[in-house]
Amino acid sequence: MTPAAVPAAIVSSRPAWRGLLWTVAFTALWTWLIYSLPALLAGGLPALAVRLMVHGLIALGLWLGLERTDLTPDQRRTTWLAIMVPFTLWAAVAWTAAINGVFRTGASPLPLLPLAILLPVIIGAPLLLLSKRVGQMLDAMPTTWLVVLQLYRVFGSQWLVYWLSGLLPGLWALPAGTGDVLTGLFAAPAAIALATGTTEGRRAAILWNIFGLADLAVAIALGMIISPGALQLIVLNGPSIGLDGYPNVLTPAFVVPGSILLHALSLRQLRRRGRTKALGR
Repeated sequence: MTPAAVPAAIVSSRPAWRGLLWTVAFTALWTWLIYSLPALLAGGLPALAVRLMVHGLIALGLWLGLERTDLTPDQRRTTWLAIMVPFTLWAAVAWTAAINGVFRTGASPLPLLPLAILLPVIIGAPLLLLSKRVGQMLDAMPTTWLVVLQLYRVFGSQWLVYWLSGLLPGLWALPAGTGDVLTGLFAAPAAIALATGTTEGRRAAILWNIFGLADLAVAIALGMIISPGALQLIVLNGPSIGLDGYPNVLTPAFVVPGSILLHALSLRQLRRRGRTKALGR
């Protein structure tokens, strides 16, 4: 860290802790609310509201990011549509399939839910990570955007509520729910640290991304080996994992792969920004 960056790092610690405290308070209030009113989760309204909010923020952030580039207006519109149209169609297909019970155990001989998790990542990651236009946008937009966006991960506290209510096994709910909450809680502090422009701030954001990806990997792996189906390795005595029905199935079928892609884009942006900074020296 350079001498000039030291004061910035010291000053940034206060907003980072303040941001963490506010996020903790919100998460605690939200968790208490859904625990006290289980009908909220059963009705699927929170899931609908959160997903629509995140979808809208991604669409807005993508447009604002493109406006910062040197692309022409036509190029910006084309790029925005090339990303948002498939993204919206994917959301619509996942939502329709979930409502119609397509992902329920036994509905198909194919492992549709694992495919729904992995295929968007397998197809989307190379397209997004190798796209020149996306690279231009990532170079132009603030690095904090892709980090702070995943504040929505605090809503993963619902898995802890399901466990407390005896509706989910602790083997899955505890690591998945805790990891999600921690990822969401530390999104704001990581973004604030990143905003200082220091090497330490960038390193903190990279570690946050790695932790968020590890949380998703653990949740996916545990979910596959304890869920009924061809990939099941552990049969639990007690509540089933029960994530194959609407609205909960939308988390693995849509939110998880979307979060993985956001982490991948953030890491690509941080890598590009770090390389540019190194060359500038």
